[in-house]
Amino acid sequence: MSLALVPWLELAVLVPLLGAPVVWRAGDPRAAARRCLAFSGVGLGCAAAACAGFALGVPAPPGPFALDAISAPLVPFVALLHALTALATARTKQVRFSFAGLLIGQAVRVATFACAAPEPLAALLILGTLPPYFDLRARGQSARVYALHMGLFAVLLVAGVQAEGTPAAVLLLLAVLVRGGTFPAHLWVTDLFERASFGGALLAVAPVAAMYAALRLVLPLAPPEWVLQSIGLASLLTAVYTAGMALVQTDARRFFAFLFLSHSALVLVGMELHTELSLTGALALWASAMLSLSGFGLTLRALEARFGRLSLSEYRGLATASPALAACFLLTGLACVGFPGTSGFVAAELLVDGAIDASPLVGLGVVAAAALNGVAVLRAYFLLFTGARYAPAVPLGLTPRERVAVLTLAALILGGGLFPQLMIGTAHPAAQAAIRGRP
Repeated sequence: MSLALVPWLELAVLVPLLGAPVVWRAGDPRAAARRCLAFSGVGLGCAAAACAGFALGVPAPPGPFALDAISAPLVPFVALLHALTALATARTKQVRFSFAGLLIGQAVRVATFACAAPEPLAALLILGTLPPYFDLRARGQSARVYALHMGLFAVLLVAGVQAEGTPAAVLLLLAVLVRGGTFPAHLWVTDLFERASFGGALLAVAPVAAMYAALRLVLPLAPPEWVLQSIGLASLLTAVYTAGMALVQTDARRFFAFLFLSHSALVLVGMELHTELSLTGALALWASAMLSLSGFGLTLRALEARFGRLSLSEYRGLATASPALAACFLLTGLACVGFPGTSGFVAAELLVDGAIDASPLVGLGVVAAAALNGVAVLRAYFLLFTGARYAPAVPLGLTPRERVAVLTLAALILGGGLFPQLMIGTAHPAAQAAIRGRP
């Protein structure tokens, strides 16, 4: 059988889904972790093969899912995020972490980013909100805030898909704003990070599904200009507000939640400007944020596995206890804010240039949000890793599995910064396709 005839994209969805019951039946957490990593890794390989086939122009066999200029770069990133989360889960976290839930989430999210039809996409977006809910319930935490927001998102999304014209655009706009955590509908993100497992919350938000929903559902409707302007204004206010909130947090999880909200809002700002330059920057920033924020979140998760819930109210001096984690924290944190030499630098520059061309005030807001985020990251680094030296009684360095995950992300972040042509080369055709409304 020719490799071109293999339904790689469908297998990228099916393999993790079939692996979930196998992992769930494993009695030992370590065995569950190994099985999860195997199924997630195979799913990642299938997603990469599908992406490679699309890039080479190999016709894919007919099936329920398909890649195009928008989804092709995103599907492997989503699968990679799940595989690296499974790989980097420390033994102290394995007992309470749901590996079966990770595989189900991987299958649903890969299917979501490989779907373009409005009704199936809406169903998958709603289905993707369920794993975090069950994670909260399994941990005995209140899911009220999360359920209320996601219930509102589902109602608005279904109503928008069924409506036509301007009412549909308005309803879908509101659904996107709720799903993206736009102010004032951002409380569910901070609540989720406080109550759910760090890995589960990270997987739920890092792909920025709201941006995909906006590209697939809102833009093709050719909405009135004021609809796009509403997305841009709400997103810009959210980006600046949440960046300021990240700067004053005393809890590391809340700090990360606000940092994520600011970056996801900046991505939506680029979509509102609706020019090739700004949308290219937004799509490149989207891919970069997936990598950098995921790496930043996994670094914080690794720190939590060693030191418990982290406070940002005093200097901890953890650099001597784990210098590798200090380096990872700084690298991924600086990549989040577009430091030169990282994957976010060129993307941030394109977004700023596009914003300034559209409106100097919008450009000023984007620059202000990025500056506040940079200060927030450096503040968190100094509080966690500098100060009086912490002398642990046992070694707290990176495990081999964590080292592989960290080096993989570091290579992608630095590679994207040193050779940005590939990232921009895939973002620009996607931006053109989104503007034409024919992805």
